[in-house]
Amino acid sequence: MTFDSMNLHPALLRAVAEEGYTTPTPIQQQAIPVVMSGRDLLGCAQTGTGKTAAFAIPILHQLMERRKAQQGGRRPIRALIATPTRELAIQIGESFANYGRHTGLRHTVIFGGVTQGSQTRALQQGVDILVVTTGRLLDLQQQGFIHLNDLEIFVLDEADRMLDMGFIHDVRKILKIIPQKRQTLLFSATMPDDIVKLSQSMLHQPKRVDITPQGTTAETIHQRLYYVERQDKNDLLVHLINEEKMETVLVFTRTKHGADKVVRMLNKKNITAEAIHGNKSQNNRQRALSNFKDGKTRVLVATDIAARGIDVEGLTYVVNYEIPNISETYVHRIGRSGRAGSAGRSFALCMPEEVKDWRNIEKLIGLKVPVITDHPYPCENPGVYREAPKAEQTGGRRNQQRPAASHAHASPRPKRFSRSYGSGRR
Repeated sequence: MTFDSMNLHPALLRAVAEEGYTTPTPIQQQAIPVVMSGRDLLGCAQTGTGKTAAFAIPILHQLMERRKAQQGGRRPIRALIATPTRELAIQIGESFANYGRHTGLRHTVIFGGVTQGSQTRALQQGVDILVVTTGRLLDLQQQGFIHLNDLEIFVLDEADRMLDMGFIHDVRKILKIIPQKRQTLLFSATMPDDIVKLSQSMLHQPKRVDITPQGTTAETIHQRLYYVERQDKNDLLVHLINEEKMETVLVFTRTKHGADKVVRMLNKKNITAEAIHGNKSQNNRQRALSNFKDGKTRVLVATDIAARGIDVEGLTYVVNYEIPNISETYVHRIGRSGRAGSAGRSFALCMPEEVKDWRNIEKLIGLKVPVITDHPYPCENPGVYREAPKAEQTGGRRNQQRPAASHAHASPRPKRFSRSYGSGRR
């Protein structure tokens, strides 16, 4: 199947060709015809498989086919796409700009964390397609800047993450202010029971499209596991960045504070790094992301919430500096590399305190990730779970004064190798 065979509007085929697309991905092959038919859709596919195009292209097609006259000089909002993060909203907006460049349709993106002036001006000029984060949408709707009476299509993107981040109440509020007669599309990288229940309240006789088994990771991503003691994590991270000659690498931490600590450590090691997380202003987040994409910043350290929507062409390396306690999060993290069929490499740095979380991840992905033992900072008891210090578990002062950050200033530990505790596969 090719895009030329999908009966898309000529303006869309022209834009798709200009983007260099010829063959749709599996999610696009199955979802685009369903969306073009006007049917509700529940779509599940791995991160990086082209879900945005799977709904953006057919939405543009439908709006082109059903052009409406402006009512009283006003261009009504006909499609609404709700996302969990500002970065993802911007990314989706860029996709609509690329695919819709020859359609004459207007779109805009609105999100919180910035002044609303430019956003309200765009709304007053009239848009066909609105990409939003939920909080700013509800705020501007209450102020009277957004009217959704003419809405035809509603998309909830990254639905699993929206539930994780507690946006379910906002979603329910949105459902109350949009027309009941509409087409609804729900996309997610994973499909836990909560998403299925949500879909039952949102969708009408939907077509379900599952491209990959739940929790699977892309075969193009080369995964590796390193067991390491807490005090050696910083040195191991620096070692991997230099040893692998990583020109750009995305590093994940659990917390915003942890991300900032890693950035300070790397900069002191003369490795350019910036953090992206919820405490950063929108301008700072966009500048950090732009610097990373342009190669000005070698390392981008991110929390899971901020990283959703990061799409860097050709990104090869992802490092899990801290193991996530939600197994599905691991799939999302490493999915930032190996996108659109390209090769990726993922490194997980696992302390004994994190072994339980790692075992849950391997159970989810159905894979025993090869263990790398030949590195300068091997763990004394690899693969053996050890309880974290109580002060750390409770967030007490001891956790705030852990030596990990100061370890970056200490003299390098002598290079040492312990006997192998695995052949690379367990």
